[in-house]
Amino acid sequence: MKIKWRKINRVLHRDLGYFFTGMIIVYALSGIALNHLEDWNPNYVVNLETKQLTISEDFNKADKKEIISLVNKIGVSAEYKNHYFPEEGKLKVFLQKGSSIVVDLQSGEATIETIRKRPVFYQVNFLHYNPGKAYKWFADIFAIALIILAVSGLFILKGKNGIKRRGTILAGFGIIITIVFLIIYLN
Repeated sequence: MKIKWRKINRVLHRDLGYFFTGMIIVYALSGIALNHLEDWNPNYVVNLETKQLTISEDFNKADKKEIISLVNKIGVSAEYKNHYFPEEGKLKVFLQKGSSIVVDLQSGEATIETIRKRPVFYQVNFLHYNPGKAYKWFADIFAIALIILAVSGLFILKGKNGIKRRGTILAGFGIIITIVFLIIYLN
């Protein structure tokens, strides 16, 4: 019995492609996000807002209740977590979910920083960073599957559009471009 390598190759390529569709989308989206770290924070949307407050002269910096009252005056919905004084005349209040408020106690200017998870990108980046041991192994299997997909894809088509002509040219250019980037960035 003759083994039909071309058919096995097509079936393997097709089934791995179907099975790992979700992972391909996860790594493609998180790859785009991580490629542009200097342009934006792919995990969080950070908003800064400034408000002017009137702070009474008898404001007691050490009184947690007064600080919570000050936070409530600002109108932030996140709950108080902790506070400290990073320098003389400045109060930093930490709120739930990573938000914070910095208050200049002399001028009354409050800078509110609110943070929320960026939809979709937070989740795909979370997976990209390998959150656990089981996922690490699944991601490793996915990486091996990508190699198999790349190699098996070279042999899907026959003739002038296959690896004997067009495929070799396109794969060659792709490899050359990758090597050129390696040379540029490693020097």
